[in-house]
Amino acid sequence: MTAVLKREFMAYFYTPLGYVFIGAYWLFTGFFFFNYNLYGNSNDLRLLFNILFTVTLFLVPILTMRLLSEDRKMKTGFIFLMSPLSGAAVIAGKYLAALGVYLLAMSGVLAVSLVVEAAGEAEWPVIIGHFTGLFLLGGALIAIGLFISALTENQIIAAIGGYCVGFLLMLLDGVAAILSENSLSGVLKFLSFNTRYEYFTLGILGIDHIVYFISIAAFFVFLTVTRYEKRRWP
Repeated sequence: MTAVLKREFMAYFYTPLGYVFIGAYWLFTGFFFFNYNLYGNSNDLRLLFNILFTVTLFLVPILTMRLLSEDRKMKTGFIFLMSPLSGAAVIAGKYLAALGVYLLAMSGVLAVSLVVEAAGEAEWPVIIGHFTGLFLLGGALIAIGLFISALTENQIIAAIGGYCVGFLLMLLDGVAAILSENSLSGVLKFLSFNTRYEYFTLGILGIDHIVYFISIAAFFVFLTVTRYEKRRWP
């Protein structure tokens, strides 16, 4: 797994993809921090993290679109398929590589938090809640994007699939609000990433919300491993 992790992580920086993803994430973070916190003279980072929810939904597909689809297109995936590495080890390596790049992108959030700290107004329990929620959100979305990437050899289709999932996730709250209080509305609220993420922006580290995001990530990683193993043993 370590060899796959190293290979996949470095692959992001052999091409512009890793730099574009990190640069875009930093750009959005810096722009909204300047407008709503520095220019607005506020130490409240909740609005920034609410915006980063949407930013993450639409940037993560760029990060995950090549993970497995590129291997299928370039036929390099057969190297892994014929190796003694288990499917779980290969997929875990790819997942952790993408998660590592995502953490580098999130370092911009830590930087703006330190700026607030320098002003003597940082509320670290709330910031930690924000950071934890953003990390868990990204981890779940990366797992979803990894699975979509396993379904096609076309990176563009993989990215579009990721955008569609992100769009649907954004719609869940709105659909639940339109529906009257019934079982379907309750299910949509339960599945809503936005509803669960909002608790973290308030600095609330609820175990149920943490477990939810981890469960989503684990579920889609499992689906990806299953899909990968079917290619090895048709």
